[in-house]
Amino acid sequence: MNLDLDPIWTLAIAILVLYLGTFVISRVGFLRNNNIPVPVVGGVLFALLTSILYAQYDIRLHFDMSMKDPMMLMFFTTIGLSADLRMLKQGGPQLLIFALVCLLYLIIQDGLGLLTAISMDLHPLVGLLGGSITLSGGHGTGAAYAQKFADVQNIAGVMELALACATFGLIIGGIIGGPVAGRLIRKRALQPDENNIEQNEVQQTQQQESPISTDTLLQTLFYVLLCLIGGRALAASMAGAAFTLPGFVWCLFIGVAIRNSDFLGPFLKVHRATVDTIGSLSLSIFLAMALMSLRLWELLDLAGPLLVLLSVQTLGMVLFASFITFRIMGSHYDAAIVAGGHCGFGLGATPTAVANMKALTLRYGASPQAFLVVPLMGAFFIDFLNALVIQAYLALPLFGF
Repeated sequence: MNLDLDPIWTLAIAILVLYLGTFVISRVGFLRNNNIPVPVVGGVLFALLTSILYAQYDIRLHFDMSMKDPMMLMFFTTIGLSADLRMLKQGGPQLLIFALVCLLYLIIQDGLGLLTAISMDLHPLVGLLGGSITLSGGHGTGAAYAQKFADVQNIAGVMELALACATFGLIIGGIIGGPVAGRLIRKRALQPDENNIEQNEVQQTQQQESPISTDTLLQTLFYVLLCLIGGRALAASMAGAAFTLPGFVWCLFIGVAIRNSDFLGPFLKVHRATVDTIGSLSLSIFLAMALMSLRLWELLDLAGPLLVLLSVQTLGMVLFASFITFRIMGSHYDAAIVAGGHCGFGLGATPTAVANMKALTLRYGASPQAFLVVPLMGAFFIDFLNALVIQAYLALPLFGF
């Protein structure tokens, strides 16, 4: 039996999924102590529930996900509306260092995938699909390369494998980020920088003096919608250009422009507390929708090679974030939060990275540097670096491209 749920039902269930995650985390100390994000817990549990309904009662839920992409665009827009370019001047060197760290990891990630695939007597391209193409690149990059590999090499089941890797990477990236960073913080007794604490207290004071109201909500929502409209228009107009950017990047760009134009007049001043609220809400709903719609039963045929590939990649990500990302980024509190975020988009996506960092900072303290460096890397640079690494691997003789 198929149940088709319209956007209203889908949104209502996504909110229930978030309540489910909150309830379970409040009752399970392991999840709470390891800072697992609420949408990940609720989404995975709901996906398991729908799988049981399908297996036992042949009930299949079809969600209308028309609101999922707008929620993702809203989230990235709020990142832009929160990005003070004066802070970018301070975080520029850290962003450059983190770019080099990510580039090194992309090379290692594809190397691990390639070696694992060869050891299981699989086609080498399967190793790349189980590497940075799907894990750092996500569903879109995975689907694009899977189609290319299917056309050129005629590999059976390559699309299903790519989407399965991207999906499970999204889950695992949200699960390991909190424990990795939390262990570093507790083991080394790391504390937030005093400047971070002072800045956080100032922001809280400002929020108390100017609380969220109907006016601030309407103004911020209007700015967000302007960014979405402008971002989509720019993405459509640049679609045929030699160099293109995803729509969410254009939305983020416009948000940055609005945020840093407040010197033109008070009407352009952004209310930070409202921006943060809309950003948190859209991020949570996006992740809940992405995870609650998983059809786990369709991935069972791929369980064997998928389990091996993702186990190797998960171990590689944990070790790299713990010993390389953390140390190169400075071995301090902010570096630990960055390491947790790196787990998020190194295996999943930028929203997963931000969810990891939000869960960590809510428990341990503010880290403005991490929230500047990681989203910028995930939004702007990681796809470009990933494309360079993938093309370099495909140029190897064994692939035949």
